[in-house]
Amino acid sequence: MNQSKDSIPTFTQIRMAAKRIAPFAHRTPVMQSYWYNQITGAALFFKCENFQKVGAFKFRGACNAILSALPEQAERGIVTHSSGNHAQAVALASRMSGYKATIVMPRNAPKVKTDAVRGYGADIIFCEPTIEARQHAADEIIRKSGALFIHPYNDPAVIAGQGTAAMELLEEVPDLDLIVAPVGGGGLISGTLIAAKSMSPAIRVIGAEPELADDAYRSIHAGTIQPVLRTDTIADGLRTSLGELTFSVMQTYLDDLLTVSEEAIVNHMRTVWERMKIIIEPSCAVPVAAVAEKMGKIAGKKIGIIITGGNVDLDHLPWSK
Repeated sequence: MNQSKDSIPTFTQIRMAAKRIAPFAHRTPVMQSYWYNQITGAALFFKCENFQKVGAFKFRGACNAILSALPEQAERGIVTHSSGNHAQAVALASRMSGYKATIVMPRNAPKVKTDAVRGYGADIIFCEPTIEARQHAADEIIRKSGALFIHPYNDPAVIAGQGTAAMELLEEVPDLDLIVAPVGGGGLISGTLIAAKSMSPAIRVIGAEPELADDAYRSIHAGTIQPVLRTDTIADGLRTSLGELTFSVMQTYLDDLLTVSEEAIVNHMRTVWERMKIIIEPSCAVPVAAVAEKMGKIAGKKIGIIITGGNVDLDHLPWSK
């Protein structure tokens, strides 16, 4: 994939990514919920990436980036930093491609995710739970080994891979009025924006974020990337700040960005478990809560929600005190 690391991917590159990862990634189901349709008055379509390999959409972007890499680069090893799902995705995609992966993870990463990373054969280097600490540790590995760095979100190949989820959703439900996706580093929402606006120019795309990790909301309103001020939201996959590429895409195409409370995240995570009988992690409940509680007049609308993953520490469920 001959593409600059600082260029925004096109929809053509998302289509290319879809073909590249098709032999490896699952085409995940789109599900509906009578209960959620009833309480919102809308028709909701859940793109269930909790059924993706490694249990999260992140496999799409990692797989595309690693399959796009030049072998002479990747053979020196693959390195990334991640709180969990991207870590697992890079670990598995690296193993499938025959490359050694080293993952930098914050000390507070969920055990279910660190166990999975080790299970996929990657080495883990732990660091303090800050963006600066993650990047410093990754830079040290790269300096010593020359390993190829796969950024969790600020990489055009990763963004293109993530965009394949929305592409599949719109292929299955082409007349959606809007799509809602969670925002962490912005890779998923960026890929979603590029795919959705290319396939259906009139569609609206809305991001959703925890109130305790509202850096994207503040960034969009300030016009410059704002720092993460705290990392204690239960939605551990959304604790990262935006990248230059993802922020640029969001500034250009995003229709709105909503924030939701920790209570709403936990309530809708549990409700999805109970009503839809599927396991989702807290980050997935953020767009569900936004649609159910923050969007106002949506009766009669057809709304896509990207359910991003299902990797949960079953020994520490948020409603089990």
